[in-house]
Amino acid sequence: MTTLNRPGAPDGHVCGIDAAMEVIGGKWKVLILWALDDRRDLRFGELRRLLPGITEKVLASHLREMEADGIVRRVSYEEVPPRVEYSLTESGTRLNAALVPLAHWGRERRADGQGADGQGAERRVADGQSADARAARTPVADPTAPPAPPTPRTPAAHGSGERAR
Repeated sequence: MTTLNRPGAPDGHVCGIDAAMEVIGGKWKVLILWALDDRRDLRFGELRRLLPGITEKVLASHLREMEADGIVRRVSYEEVPPRVEYSLTESGTRLNAALVPLAHWGRERRADGQGADGQGAERRVADGQSADARAARTPVADPTAPPAPPTPRTPAAHGSGERAR
């Protein structure tokens, strides 16, 4: 993901996190890194199957950007049909290793019941809400599941001048 450079340093980065986020920013790049670390030398179709929900366009774009950033290696074989494989470079492997503590933090957060509201299980218990009671009321969306169809709206009744509610 290309970002605009910001003032503060000759290369436009304020700190190391800023420079790293320029390389891994976006919804899919970290997941692509994990997939390539888990299974080496993946073909495009194999990689796409490992990342349900990603479009071909986004995957191709991210792979090109990651190759340009030096974290993904693309090897094209002169065969019929053409074969292209993707793997991590040494820099990509080091980046993945740097993301391990972040993954650990995310697993702990999920295990603690930390929600999008920023309150952990301890806070909800202190407020009189057990994590189990809250979980029973709040369905957890499966990020790999297809989106639910929109709820149909009831058409307005003719002649009433009011919308159906």
